[in-house]
Amino acid sequence: SGSDSDSEDSSLSDSELQEAFSRGALKPGLNVVLEERPKRRNDTAGLKRCLAELQQQLAWVERLDVTSGQVLDTISQSASNKDAVDPENDFQREMSFYQQAQAAVLEALPKLRKLQVPTRRPDDYFAEMAKSDQQMQKIRQKLKSKQEAMERSEKAKQLRAMRKYGKKVQTEILQRRQKEKKNMLNAVKKYQKGLSDKLDFLDEEQTSSQGNKKGGASQRIKKGPNAKRRYKNQKFGFGGKKKGSKWNTKESFNDVSGFRSKVAHNKGPGKGRKKALNKRPGKRARQKMKSRAH
Repeated sequence: SGSDSDSEDSSLSDSELQEAFSRGALKPGLNVVLEERPKRRNDTAGLKRCLAELQQQLAWVERLDVTSGQVLDTISQSASNKDAVDPENDFQREMSFYQQAQAAVLEALPKLRKLQVPTRRPDDYFAEMAKSDQQMQKIRQKLKSKQEAMERSEKAKQLRAMRKYGKKVQTEILQRRQKEKKNMLNAVKKYQKGLSDKLDFLDEEQTSSQGNKKGGASQRIKKGPNAKRRYKNQKFGFGGKKKGSKWNTKESFNDVSGFRSKVAHNKGPGKGRKKALNKRPGKRARQKMKSRAH
């Protein structure tokens, strides 16, 4: 339309604005009125001259440029036409790029092999890293810290789940105990009021308590001494219980079969004579013995 062409003609490029600013033609205001539109020129000879100056006559191995013609479509087995490719279809467009690149590679590889240019990377080839070792160390530390944080969060989740499970089990046990206590109280009230003459709830309570005791005793028996105690018993032997080994029991107190009164009260035969022989004489007796000796 005419309005679109007028807007395109009135629009100014940045280069034109800079030229107008350098000439001092810009005045206060938003619009700048140009005297005449510069004519566009198509200098074909100048462009060719510039291309000849820039162009370098180098060997193909230095340029490695490949110009491929029509590409054979692997699906339809026919030469693909550029008009047949829909540019709006992403898959079709990317497939045509892939086929064109594949054809260029198949054309360039025989040339490189003919020129004895290696096309495969050797096994002992080490490429230079784009990033420095310090930066890679920082990245490694960051990844390690992130992994540790993930492990900590996972452990915290497991602990929370275990706590929830423990609380759930604890609440179930408390509810079961409250239910059993409530049932027992109801049974006692019925028995007191004469509504029931059965005392089964007492038997159930005794059996449950005995079962708990037996279970605890079996656990204690199965547990046994620890590894340290077993090692010491193996090294030094097991001498038996020392503490309280000389205490009297009811059976030993009532057993008087080995009791001898003469031995117990020091009145056995020959005890007095032995005492008299072993007794030291008095002072007067010692003096008389001395005087007799003189």
